[in-house]
Parts: sequence; C-alpha cells; structure tokens
Amino acid sequence: MKVEKLVEIIGADFYTGVPDSQLKALCNYLMAAYGIDQKHHIIAANEGNCTALAAGYHLATGKVPVVYMQNSGEGNIINPVASLLNDKVYAIPMIFIVGWRGEPGIHDEPQHIYQGEVTVKLLEDMDIATFIIGKDTTDDEVKTAMENFKTVLAKGKQVAFVIRKGALTDAPKVEYRNDNTMVREEIIRHIVKVSGEDPIVSTTGKASRELFEIREANGQSHKYDFLTVGSMGHSSSIALGVAINKPDRKVWCIDGDGAVLMHMGSMAVLGANKPANMVHIVINNAAHETVGGMPTVAGQIDVVGVAKACGYPNAVSADSFEALDKALAEAKDRNELSLIEVRCSIGARDDLGRPTTTAIDNKRGFMGFLSE
Repeated sequence: MKVEKLVEIIGADFYTGVPDSQLKALCNYLMAAYGIDQKHHIIAANEGNCTALAAGYHLATGKVPVVYMQNSGEGNIINPVASLLNDKVYAIPMIFIVGWRGEPGIHDEPQHIYQGEVTVKLLEDMDIATFIIGKDTTDDEVKTAMENFKTVLAKGKQVAFVIRKGALTDAPKVEYRNDNTMVREEIIRHIVKVSGEDPIVSTTGKASRELFEIREANGQSHKYDFLTVGSMGHSSSIALGVAINKPDRKVWCIDGDGAVLMHMGSMAVLGANKPANMVHIVINNAAHETVGGMPTVAGQIDVVGVAKACGYPNAVSADSFEALDKALAEAKDRNELSLIEVRCSIGARDDLGRPTTTAIDNKRGFMGFLSE
C-alpha cells in the first residue's frame, strides 16, 4: 500500500523511532513531511528510548503516538512495554510499526533469521495486538484493522502493524548527505593497514561488510575480525570483553555513530575499566546509513567530549586522512585506552557485497586466532 495512505489511516501526528530499511518508505515520508521536528517526528537513540519518549508525549497531550522500528528493536522495548505501558501499570496506549526482517520463508541475513521467527510471538507475548501488512493487503483491510485497534487503544493497551518486505510503496525521494569528505571504506582500509594482525571487532551494517571485502581484496584471513552483524550498539562491549581477557593483544573496535548512541552507557563502562590495550574508533557520518541514511544526532554532539567525560584517557577527532593516520599510529603505540572519532561522508559502493562465511565460521576463526 502507499505509505501516505497508511499514515492517513493511522491518523497520528507524532512519530518517533529508529530507522529500518524495511520501513524506508515510511522514514522517507516522515523526513519529507516533517524532517526532524520536536512536535511531529524524532529519531531517537534506541527503541526503548523511543517508547519512553512516546509515553511522555501521551502524558502531555492525551494523544496516541507511533513508534517505528526494525523487529530487532523488539528486545529494547520489552522493559518499557511491560513495566511502563502495560495496562496493569500506567495503561499508556501506543501504536508500533515494525519492519519484519527475517520473515520465515523469505531469504535474509543470519542475524535476522531467529528474530524473524519470533517477531509476532514476542508482540503477542507482550499483549500487543498485531496486524500484518503485505504487498497484497488492501487499504480497506488496514482501515478495518485500525478501527479495531482503536477499541484496544482506548483500554490503555498497545497495538502493532507488522510490515512485510516491499509492503509500503511510493516513498518520496530524500537525499541524505553531509559535508565530510572521507569515505568509510577507505577509512577502514587505513585502520586495517595500521592494525596489522591485531584483532578487530566491527559494528553492525556496512562497516563489517566493507571490512570483510577489504580482507578479501588484500588476500588476508578473516580470522582477525569479529563481525558484529546483529546486536547493534554492542560491539564496543564485545571488544572490551576480549581486551580484558587478552591483555597482551591490541584490540580494535570499529564502531558507528548510530551504534554508539544506541547504547552509549557502554562508553561509561569502557572509561571506568580503561583497558590499556583497546582502541575504540567511532566512524561518525551522523546517519543510519546502512538502513537508508536517515540522520542521527551524532552530528550535534561532542563525541570526544563524551569519551573524556566517561574516563577515556585519550580521545581525538579526525577529519582528514593525515589526521587519521597520525591518530592511528599513536593509538597503536600507546599503552592506554584510546578513542578516535572519524568524521565520515555518507555513501557506499553500489556493489558492496556481504560476508560469504557463516556467522559460526566467523566465531570459530576468531576464537582460534585469539587462542594462538
């Protein structure tokens, strides 16, 4: 169905969420209609953050908000749904729009397979009434579902539209760009050159795909890298766990701004523990680029200042390859926790591939390398 029609049928005037490629039509519609506007549309740090923000909107206005997300974000909403929204607690009505990655029978990446299997069940277990929208779903069917949902919402309960692949159409074209000049794949190529045979933990999305292809192009083994293909926001914590238990290895974490924002508390834990053998690199393009390019707030915050406030003894920002190479070399030789923020452009190769090894193979190869 046309995304504009879905928005019309829902009839809400406030949306908050975390962008998803399955919901790109909706995200582009919201960006074209509102941009980032406090009254109508806010892209938040994670899905639990969105849910709490939407709850505040309801408390202030009495209206029903909409929270959108990829189904991987269901884990982040479980706590606020169960202990804040639920009708046994505050009875706060809310509409969720969930992109269904990994739907059974539809080919998808390994990190989406199990999540896809339990998507609807998780919603039902949280007492969230659901309606699935596919390519063949009619406007009238969605209208009927929304009318039924209004009865549920009036009781202080929550509802969800689950969106199948390709179900939403007619998205407006929105160009996402910034003024940075460095390209992420080239940034990662510089990191790989300096890190040598040190282990790398890379974040969710295109960064890990680019790292994999750089190793392929260099004829190098993939054993050096742990590709965090799912679990967005947790790569730095994985790297911390590795660094603490392999103190004689320099451990590099290639992170993204959206991932850092999603679970920024991990920076406080890193700063408190101060692993002397870890380098945390945040490639910041102020965008959720892997799912379409929608903006994050990372272009408006001082990442280096946050790191220093969290206890990182060393933190710098680089906006040129000359500055990046200097920061990488210093971090390589330094025996202290380091953070490097790298200001990055938005964009990737159209022919960027995906890892050809399985997640299990990646884990085994990485663990074998660490045990050498």
